[in-house]
Amino acid sequence: MIKALKFASIPVRDQDRALAFYTDALGFKVATDAPMGPGMRWIELRIPGAETRVVLFTVPGQENRIGTFSGLSFMCDDVAATHAALVAHGVTFRQPPKKEEWGTSAIFSDPDGNEFVLSSR
Repeated sequence: MIKALKFASIPVRDQDRALAFYTDALGFKVATDAPMGPGMRWIELRIPGAETRVVLFTVPGQENRIGTFSGLSFMCDDVAATHAALVAHGVTFRQPPKKEEWGTSAIFSDPDGNEFVLSSR
């Protein structure tokens, strides 16, 4: 049976720029950064305290996915505090923290325009 989600892929145009954003601004850690065939590179990042990883890789032929709403939601304990910390690191938010019946969320983007939800537990 399926046990967990191993990783989610985030399509990016410039892997070096994306790597700097995800490590410097978001605090992710490099798990793997290795060549993956001609002109390709596999960059897998760990989220501190989480088992699921993210991969900065665009599958050839899937370039149209870059800069879209990803459907990924990153969880934190305090959306307002995390929002403030990320803004201080230069992260752009399309939606500031918004409290709903189910919890609080905000929407941010990476340098390629990929959008993500930041939400409470």
